Amino acid sequence: MARSRLHELSEHGVSVWVDSLSREMLETGELARLIEEDAVVGVTSNPTIFEKALATGDWYDDQLRAELDRAGDTRDVFFALAVEDIRRACDLLRPVWERTDGVDGFVSLEVDPDLAYERAATFEQARLLHELVDRPNLLVKIPATLPGLGAIEDSIAAGRSINVTLIFSLDRYAAVAEAYVRGLERLVADAGDPTHVASVASFFVSRVDTEADRRLAEVGRSDLQGRLAVDNAKLAYEHYLETFSGPRWAALAEKGARPQRCLWASTSTKNPAYRDVLYVEELVGPDTVNTMPFETITAFQDHGESRETLTEGVDDAHALLDALAAAGVDYDDVTETLEREGVEKFSQSFASLLSGIDAKRSALV
Repeated sequence: MARSRLHELSEHGVSVWVDSLSREMLETGELARLIEEDAVVGVTSNPTIFEKALATGDWYDDQLRAELDRAGDTRDVFFALAVEDIRRACDLLRPVWERTDGVDGFVSLEVDPDLAYERAATFEQARLLHELVDRPNLLVKIPATLPGLGAIEDSIAAGRSINVTLIFSLDRYAAVAEAYVRGLERLVADAGDPTHVASVASFFVSRVDTEADRRLAEVGRSDLQGRLAVDNAKLAYEHYLETFSGPRWAALAEKGARPQRCLWASTSTKNPAYRDVLYVEELVGPDTVNTMPFETITAFQDHGESRETLTEGVDDAHALLDALAAAGVDYDDVTETLEREGVEKFSQSFASLLSGIDAKRSALV
């Protein structure tokens, strides 16, 4: 295998995942190529990604024809399509999962975003999706809303692997890590085996700068723009290092439990004034995941640089939060807004996705 910039990034402890999945990627061998050439060791998906995949070409038409007489609503048809993609991607990445002893090689499938504020229903759908896909390298994605925290803990306690998504604030990240640890403690207390339970905490990055920069422009503090997203992630990583050490974690680690790694999501640069690999280069550290869109993978392969940066400037990151408050930018309101909008965007994409499936089914009839 040719050595590439992304392979160098991997050597610094960063697992490269791609934030896209489609039937086309599977049929054309594009996902296999990414694994071979671009050091990709995982895949994430969400309703927006599936909406785009279904809208492109006729890759799903054959299965849709087979689903025309299927009983149930359009959601059932969607999950039938998605489960097929997820299973195939899991099988493709199974050798990675085995080679890394269950550290990487995962594929993520998100619960229905309309369940984001329903603890019991989210837990039940996470259970169902794990059963439907029936692959050990599946991560079910659950949004880190307040009700979602309970579903996350319950799922971990039941021995299921979870990708916690839509994390924006440091307080919410701390609650996510606590839910994971409590879930493992419940699992072990019930004589369960934690060795095959995996989890990542998906901390969204670029959207934080987009919202914070807008507010900083309004108060005339351009000198603070372009900093919060990276510093926010660095402070989350600081908490990660604290959480997954010490006697409480050691007791779980002795039973075979694995740390819940930080995953940096939304890592494409939205502001063209910023370096296009900013949210990769500035977030390099051991035992982390960076899930990238195609354009970021391509850009990093061309000119990305790898050195450990996550533990640099942590004191400055703490100081930035004070500076934001002094400037009149409410950090809590920024992150609460982003969480609310994130759930809304995924719900809107899911509604569009279901409409698209209905339209395709009608056309095929």
